[in-house]
Amino acid sequence: MTLKNGIYIITGIMASGKSTIAQMLAEHFDKGVHVHGDIFRKMIVNGNIDMTPDYSQSALEQLMLRYKMAAKVADMYYKAGFSVVVQDTYLGKEVHSFLQAFESKPIYFITLNPKVDAVIKREKKRNKTGYTTWEVEPLYEVLINENPRKGLWIDSTDMTAKETLAEIIKRAEAEARIA
Repeated sequence: MTLKNGIYIITGIMASGKSTIAQMLAEHFDKGVHVHGDIFRKMIVNGNIDMTPDYSQSALEQLMLRYKMAAKVADMYYKAGFSVVVQDTYLGKEVHSFLQAFESKPIYFITLNPKVDAVIKREKKRNKTGYTTWEVEPLYEVLINENPRKGLWIDSTDMTAKETLAEIIKRAEAEARIA
């Protein structure tokens, strides 16, 4: 089965498999782009303010700027004829504003939702550390309690990356399309 051209958004908490799945999904298309939303945070040389459990208004403003830039870049690539996979940690009530920032359609929203113990195991195996200002459980609670129940949610706890991708390909058109 093939996927339709569009903008595919992959979200989940850190160590849920977003980067791996987004790259694989982008590679699935003849003309595919993988937009790492976090790159816009990394571009700040001085003055970056991380989102923490008790974040400031300035941190929220930087987050929303990052979200807007990711949406604009995705729109530009899509308008140039690419299928785009945008990946980052899109959490909480700010997800609504992020989704409204896209001009292009269709948009497919996919949430990777492995169980907490699986995320903890994955985090230990990674060559980077994501959990410096957050613990896994509170971030998972934000995902579960505050994210909109839109699109396709996949519990990838017991799935390989290939199995997760196959599930997305199988279910995206029917369940992930939100606009």
